[in-house]
Amino acid sequence: METIRLFVERLIVACGISGISVPIVRHIVLALVVVIVAYLSFVIGRQLILFLTKIVMKKGTQWNPLLLLSVSRIIPAIVVRALMPLVFYQYPWVRLSLSRATAVYITVMATLAAVALLNTFEGNEGQNLTATQQYFKSFRGVLKIVIFFLGAIVAIALLIGRSPMTLIAGLGATSAVLMLVFKDTISGLVAGIQLTSNNMVRKGDWITVPNSAVDGVVEEITLTTVKVRNFDHTIVTVTPQTLVSDSFQNWMGMQKSDGRRVKRKVFYDFRHIKLATDDLKKQLVEKGYFTANELQGEQVNMALYRRYVERMLAQDGRVNHHLSCLVRQLEATSTGLPLEFYFFLSDKEWVAYEHQVADLMEKIYALAADFDVLIYQTTPQQ
Repeated sequence: METIRLFVERLIVACGISGISVPIVRHIVLALVVVIVAYLSFVIGRQLILFLTKIVMKKGTQWNPLLLLSVSRIIPAIVVRALMPLVFYQYPWVRLSLSRATAVYITVMATLAAVALLNTFEGNEGQNLTATQQYFKSFRGVLKIVIFFLGAIVAIALLIGRSPMTLIAGLGATSAVLMLVFKDTISGLVAGIQLTSNNMVRKGDWITVPNSAVDGVVEEITLTTVKVRNFDHTIVTVTPQTLVSDSFQNWMGMQKSDGRRVKRKVFYDFRHIKLATDDLKKQLVEKGYFTANELQGEQVNMALYRRYVERMLAQDGRVNHHLSCLVRQLEATSTGLPLEFYFFLSDKEWVAYEHQVADLMEKIYALAADFDVLIYQTTPQQ
């Protein structure tokens, strides 16, 4: 740079410029030289980065454009920081101001590049995140906050000419304020770590939160919110703390299992529970519900009804025979004797599941009359 300065001074004198105008013209020309060199370094650096990026992308890796732009902008700033003080060597305050300004610019670009690098890893993830990927996604959110915080501290320290460590040490007095400002972020981080490390919920899960209007598929999990698209296509957001502190239902276990459970309770009138008469037994044999040998001795119509329904469910092709299937009697109540029908359907798809449940339960209701039992029903008040 000293050689260039001497050459420029000779060129200025050769052009007939003399006196006080020489330093002014010299500073202008040298500043233009620095700008041109910085621009050339930007172009060369950008082309070099693009060339390296194309090589990397051939291997299947995608890079964030903001990362490439931020890195390429750091190169000319380094050139300006190294050369511009030599231009204004006679003016210390200008040299100091330019040095601090370019240092702050480099800090901002480095901060944006670091954040863009984290976003690049986020973009490489698929739609169905594993627990580990979701954990690192939450952790990246914290890293972004830390990077912005450190970038701001370093930039302020450079502007006022102080050590960044001195500023960080001085923040101890304002830690309570910072804890208050980032309270939701910190609590969200802790709750998010609990959700992901324990594999409680991930993107794509179907969840239901009883104490809120949440019944749909998880679309996004961040440090402070869990975004869910309900089945009516409304978007509901809840905090991770809500899922951790309160109970919620994750249906992924059902979707990955061999069947979806049906658990229905029906009340029957006590006045129609009685010993089966010969006429009733004969009707049951004629309809093929039982054989004559199966109806020997005293039989209760409710017991026959319960045994037949259980046999019918076990033989139905829509019911998963490898999972529990039973009809059990519950504790008697003032509204009748409850029977619980407990079984699993092989088809877990919502529409098909609901139709199959309705078909089976309607048949169970219709069979009650054949066994001379009556489903309890209160009489509407007039």
